[in-house]
Amino acid sequence: MTLGRFSRAAILLAAPLLSVMAAAQTSQPGGQLDIPSNVQFVGQQDPGVRKATAIVNGEVITETDINQRLALIVASNRVELPPEELQRVRAQVLRNLIDEALQIQAAAQQEITVEDREVDQYFARFAGNFNQTPEAFTAYLRTVGASDRTLKRQIRGEIAWQRLQRRRIEPFVTVGDEEVQQILDRLNASRGTAEYRVAEIFLSASPETEAEARANAGRIVQQIRAGASFAAYARQFSEASTAALGGDLGWVRAEQLPSELSALVQQMPVGAISDPVPVPGGFSIVALADARQILTADPRDAVLSLMQVSIALPAGTSEQQAQSRAAQLQQRTQAMGGCGGATEAAQAIGAELISNDQVRVRELPPALQQMLLNLGVGQATQPFGSPERVSVLVLCGREDPQAATGPTRDQLAETLLENRINSRAQRYLRDLRRDAVIDYR
Repeated sequence: MTLGRFSRAAILLAAPLLSVMAAAQTSQPGGQLDIPSNVQFVGQQDPGVRKATAIVNGEVITETDINQRLALIVASNRVELPPEELQRVRAQVLRNLIDEALQIQAAAQQEITVEDREVDQYFARFAGNFNQTPEAFTAYLRTVGASDRTLKRQIRGEIAWQRLQRRRIEPFVTVGDEEVQQILDRLNASRGTAEYRVAEIFLSASPETEAEARANAGRIVQQIRAGASFAAYARQFSEASTAALGGDLGWVRAEQLPSELSALVQQMPVGAISDPVPVPGGFSIVALADARQILTADPRDAVLSLMQVSIALPAGTSEQQAQSRAAQLQQRTQAMGGCGGATEAAQAIGAELISNDQVRVRELPPALQQMLLNLGVGQATQPFGSPERVSVLVLCGREDPQAATGPTRDQLAETLLENRINSRAQRYLRDLRRDAVIDYR
């Protein structure tokens, strides 16, 4: 696919002063829209139906492009969308492809290129995450209606956009030593207060599109709560600069978040997904991945030495039989005298024994975390399991975390710099959208 060129390149990539002058002549950013409360359409009313193709500054986005990217989303989330939802996701995919085209075009205008070999290397690493060769992964993508071409296009867009940011934005963003020191001082003063690992999906909305954006956000929440990947939805649909990171904002304190989200994350349980939250410019969906206390050792960072004792349940095992086997397992492990007797106990009841000396508490399911933290060495959890097996975990040892030292000056400066770059990149993309020539077909 050849890269399109901007028909208004002078406006898009000129110096800031020229951009301001052009904007002043054509629009009033931030001005109050004059929309009557009782809207009367003039002429024949447009039913609002748009075909799923577009030409973006001369570059064509085809129906095939949209179908393949849509198939990639459905496959990555392992969900089956109803027809009406599929059409809404298709419209979002088209918007994503338009943004992607604008990003690649803007990079090309600055003579930034992404070599095919670079894309192929990234694609190979991506396939490796699924324990597949690039050839096998390509074949898999075809079976689900996608293609390596659409994924490589997305990879190319992300690399090009990152390089463009490094050239046009990063050189003009700075973080001063004094402000870093001020934040370090505030961190030390905040020792023991809570901070949160947060991810976000942001959907922009204007007064005219508010209802539609809210409905779209609600449907995304339903899909994620039904088992879809938050990171995958963020990557495809979020309009925030963190989309390429799966929406991950990293560790933040409540006061660092917009006021609409600050109170929310303090009330959410770890692992929860919020309802759509109105924020300036649109709606946010928030996932709370974790929580901890600032500069305070977290017990969940303890590293455990565990033994898992499991009994397989044959097909057709009744619930009563499963409970009986679980009671037998619990009784035997509680009386075995610690991990030293685990091998003998497992053999006596025909159980399987697995050991692991490097289990971090926070990586375990939440239901097991507090239970294990309350156990003494040699004690076992309650039985847990599935229709196929029932297990207990026996605590053989525990290494408690050292006192937390917090981020270094360099780490903090890097985080501040990244946040400022992301903010400017989002504004830059809005400018590209505003000035683009898009012809829907």
